[in-house]
Amino acid sequence: MAPSRGPQALARTLHKTLSNHRGPVHVVRYAKGSAKYVLSGGQDRTIRLWNPDLGTEIKVFEAHGYEVLSISVSHDNTKFASSGGDRSVFLWDVTAGVTTRRLSGHMGKVHAVELNADATVLASGSYDSTVRLWDLRAPARAPIQILEEARDAVQTLHVDATTIIAGSVDGHVRTYDLRKGELRSDFIGQPVTSAVPSADGTTLLVSTLDSHVRLFDTTSGKLLNAFTGHNHTSYRCRACFGHTEATVVCGDEDGAVWAWDLVDATVLQPNPPPKVHDKVITWTEHHPIDAGEMITASADGTVKVWRHSS
Repeated sequence: MAPSRGPQALARTLHKTLSNHRGPVHVVRYAKGSAKYVLSGGQDRTIRLWNPDLGTEIKVFEAHGYEVLSISVSHDNTKFASSGGDRSVFLWDVTAGVTTRRLSGHMGKVHAVELNADATVLASGSYDSTVRLWDLRAPARAPIQILEEARDAVQTLHVDATTIIAGSVDGHVRTYDLRKGELRSDFIGQPVTSAVPSADGTTLLVSTLDSHVRLFDTTSGKLLNAFTGHNHTSYRCRACFGHTEATVVCGDEDGAVWAWDLVDATVLQPNPPPKVHDKVITWTEHHPIDAGEMITASADGTVKVWRHSS
């Protein structure tokens, strides 16, 4: 746990650079459980499986005809879903390295794909402004539900047992309660590029194109905190919680990784942080259990693994 004197310093020592992608890397996700592997997706239409500890590429998954924008790994690491410019969602068998299903229906590129906890339901969010829900147990290829409330591209999704959270370029974060059949829409007023709930689901971390990351109470929609200093006005960047959710982390368009204290929103040192990627940092993800590791993906074509200096 973080010491009582405040949040632990961010892992800022470069451990490995994963540089096999040709062109921008749009997404990088940790595997589930002990998270010993990562999957990255890029402009080069490939998804690559890595061992971040050794910095080695294990496998390349090739089937996409266009860029890969989103990846979601199943709870047991046996499969994952991916999406992007193809307008279809691809489901993959990790061991075999092949697609097992392709779900088509979106009318534009699919920015976000997310599996539920037991990988029975998949949600996909698209440039076509819809979120589609797919039952992966059913043989039918049609979505079980289409959510059409967004007025612009859906950029980010989160799925849990009863709710779906969708963030859109139209400036709204919409929370669908599937059990009650209710929708709550929170107007933030700026294009939303990521929406990440805390582990207990009580707060939601939202990044927007006005160079702000905001923390909201998920029940009331009340703004709890705002985090600023970084440059984020044009591209999809992802903010996340640091270890034990004591900090907020976000890579920006200048190639710097910013960190803030969750409670008082002060920028953690160094302020300003150094430029660590040559181009925009498209994705930032903290290791799910290890206090001392995180990963960043960038338009500079690399994924970087960060650790505490030993």
